[in-house]
Formats: sequence, structure tokens, C-alpha cells
Amino acid sequence: MSDIKGKLASITLDDAEMLAEICHALSSPVRIDVLRLIAKKSKSVGEIAQELDIPMSTAALAVQVLKKAGVITTENQPGMRGTLKLCSRRLDRIVVNLAPPDDVPEQSVTFSMPIGGFSMAEGIQPTCGLASANSFIGLMDVPASFYLPDRFSAQLIWLQQGFLEYRFSAIDPNFTEIDWLEISFEACSEAPMYRDPWKSDIVVEVNGKRLGMWTSPCDCGGRRGILTPAWWSDTSTQFGFLKTWRVDRTGSYLDNQRVGDVNISDLALDPYRYISVRIGVPSDAENVGGLNLFGDKFGDYPQALQLRVGYHFRAE
Repeated sequence: MSDIKGKLASITLDDAEMLAEICHALSSPVRIDVLRLIAKKSKSVGEIAQELDIPMSTAALAVQVLKKAGVITTENQPGMRGTLKLCSRRLDRIVVNLAPPDDVPEQSVTFSMPIGGFSMAEGIQPTCGLASANSFIGLMDVPASFYLPDRFSAQLIWLQQGFLEYRFSAIDPNFTEIDWLEISFEACSEAPMYRDPWKSDIVVEVNGKRLGMWTSPCDCGGRRGILTPAWWSDTSTQFGFLKTWRVDRTGSYLDNQRVGDVNISDLALDPYRYISVRIGVPSDAENVGGLNLFGDKFGDYPQALQLRVGYHFRAE
């Protein structure tokens, strides 16, 4: 199946005719010279012939072959002595996948976001605060501290209720179609010091759609977190649970267990300039038990907030 979108051509063995045509177009040193010549600036057929020191007929034939393969475009424009055929580069990249269609490997990209890299802190209620690997950030139980510039160094964020919104760059929908998303982070409930049991209903939303709810059983403590820095008190929260949320064409899942019917098409990803991920505790939850969110230098797991995107190149 071939796919030409914008400046990218993606070809598989399903389209033998197009593959052969492009390979033929690129098999001639003269045609490669033409591509090199018009890489940065459009040229007429006459200019190509003159600058490459080849007959006009040879230049015209090279242009014809390259245009037929979709590698260049031509446009007729009026000139001083009639009409000029102006030649321009059509493609930036040609991707040829030689694996059989059923064996084409899944393509994905992973984005990592520091937990302090949120774009919005909405409805934050105490107890709340932020800490880096070395010290507290701002004042405890003051939601305004969530907008201090130092928040980007946060390795632990806690709140009683409210949401943190993270915005990730989207894959260009002109070239690709997103098949699934996975969001992964370490979290637990938030209580004074730490407490077990202490339930909290933590939700994840993507582009305004709630994927589901996870009820954290406790605010974890009683032992040092594997990565928790030495300055942090033994009597405070130490670690969390690593949770992975997924949304694909069949629904939404938490740690491989189905939690909702929201699927990838419900997220309306194409029109978005970014992918919005919101993590928090809603005020109307049954268990408003807060949230602790861990960075890659705090808790038990050496990772920040991660977004994995599975995709394939669009077919025409």
C-alpha cells in the first residue's frame, strides 16, 4: 500500500508498480543529478540542460520520468520566449518497507515529560505541594506555588484534589494515523504523613475524555522509596504504584484491564495541535483521597510521566 502525504512517500511491497517506478526513476545518474540541481531551487528544463551540460531532449526525458514517479512536480509558466516548464522537488523522504504487510513492525514513539512540566494546575486543594530532589519548592499548602518557575524541577507533587494538565506534541496527522496511546506514571493517595488504608479515586483524561478511574488503596510509606532522596522525611510518603493507561480502537484499559468504552477515535486527535493529558482527583469522586505523583528521582520507579503513541502511515 502506497502513501504520499506532503513531502513523504511511504511504500510497501503491496504496490509493486509504484515501487518499480520510483526505483527506476532513481536508477539513473542523470536523473539523480537533476534532483540534486533542483533540491533547493526550481529550475526550467532549459536551465537543467544548460547547468548539467546535457542535451535538451535528455533533460526533458529525465524530468518526464521523475514526474511520472511522483518525485518532482512541473508547472508551466510564461517566459520571454514562450512557456517555461518549471521543475520542483516533490518529496523530502521516500520510505520503502520491504517486510511483507503482515510482518510490518508496529511503530511507536515515546515522549517523557517531567512531572513539573504541567501546563495547568486546576482546582488544586491542600494538602498540596512540590519537592525537587534537593528541597521543597515554594510554600506548602499554597496552590500558587504550583506556578513557580522552579516547578519544572519537581520530583514529587501532592494534592488533595484537582487536576494537572500536561500537553504533549502530537504526531503530524497529515502523515500518520494514531492507533493507540499509553500513559504511564507512578502515583498513590495523599494523606497527612502516610496512611494505609487511604483510598483515593484518581482519573486520567485525554483531550477531555475520561479513560477511567483507579482507586489507589493507600498513601505509601513505612519504608524508604528506592529512589527517594535522603533529605526527605521517613515519616512522609515514600513511593507509589506504577500504573499504565491505554486507549486503542477497542476501548480504554488500566494495566491491561478494561475500564471504559472510550476509544482512540473518540479523542478526535487530528484537529489538536497537542495531546492533552489530565491527571487528578475530581471533587465529586467517592474517595477524595488526594494524589502523589512521582518523578524519575523519587519513589520506586526511575521514570517521569510517559506518553507512548502507536501509529501507522496513512494510506491514500
